[in-house]
Amino acid sequence: MTILNVRHTTVYRYRRAVRLGDHRLMLRPRDSHDLRLISTNLIFSPAASVRWIHDVFGNSIAIASFAEAAAELRIESRLQLETYVVERPRFEIAAEAASYPFIYSADDRIDLGRMLERHHPDRSDRLGAWARAFVRGNRTDTLALLADLNAGVKAAISYQSRETEGTQTPLETLNRGWGSCRDLAVLLIEAARCLGFGARIVTGYLYNPLADHGSTAAMSAGTTHAWADIYLPGAGWIAYDPTHGTVNGSNLIRVAVTRDISQAVPVAGSFVGAPGDYLGMTVDVTVAPERCAEASSA
Repeated sequence: MTILNVRHTTVYRYRRAVRLGDHRLMLRPRDSHDLRLISTNLIFSPAASVRWIHDVFGNSIAIASFAEAAAELRIESRLQLETYVVERPRFEIAAEAASYPFIYSADDRIDLGRMLERHHPDRSDRLGAWARAFVRGNRTDTLALLADLNAGVKAAISYQSRETEGTQTPLETLNRGWGSCRDLAVLLIEAARCLGFGARIVTGYLYNPLADHGSTAAMSAGTTHAWADIYLPGAGWIAYDPTHGTVNGSNLIRVAVTRDISQAVPVAGSFVGAPGDYLGMTVDVTVAPERCAEASSA
């Protein structure tokens, strides 16, 4: 068990005071067997009234409304949570799904729905052919296939941090050979769907404990992150992170799950003003174990 403190600050700046529309925040994780939320706090400048809803996937969504115009909007989310590493030597997949190809049950197919379907045009089936190249024979070990596919995305696509909004299509990422974590996640999900797997987007935070020990390889102990969940009967949703080539990594802090990347924006909102009023935004994330937080406040 590890207790972590997460601070996620988003700042929007404008040339003059503008009227702020409602902002939709997807920043609060859900309790589960591997994560327990101890405390949460949202801090706004200017002040905001907040109401909470659940989206169609069951994610907790805060809707912030602002009465005051401002030239700067600051949204800070503070979380304290416990994470638990579930040790298991091998995923316990249902016998009928241990070898690929397999067929999901009728109930699973209904419930997975659009998460089984490809979401992006591929008229020449380039991505489909690329994904099928990982299938080694008529009966392929399912876990080995997905591990190879995950590693294949990491090997084929160079990671590049990108501050611009939006996500590349899977074919754009494959053609360019580079992308952000969300681009790699979308590519893996679409490739898995090409092979008939149910897959979904996961967004949250990446905790890098090496940064807490002064590793020069790590720039920060925490950052926003996106990865893929792939559903296997008997094992359930398994986390695949193509950015790092890991499976069910203990450094992933899940906040939200969605069918499509466009539904998984941590902070989204609007303002009323002239086209040139918007000056840009900055995002800062820190993730620190409880001992570090205590030391820094001493």
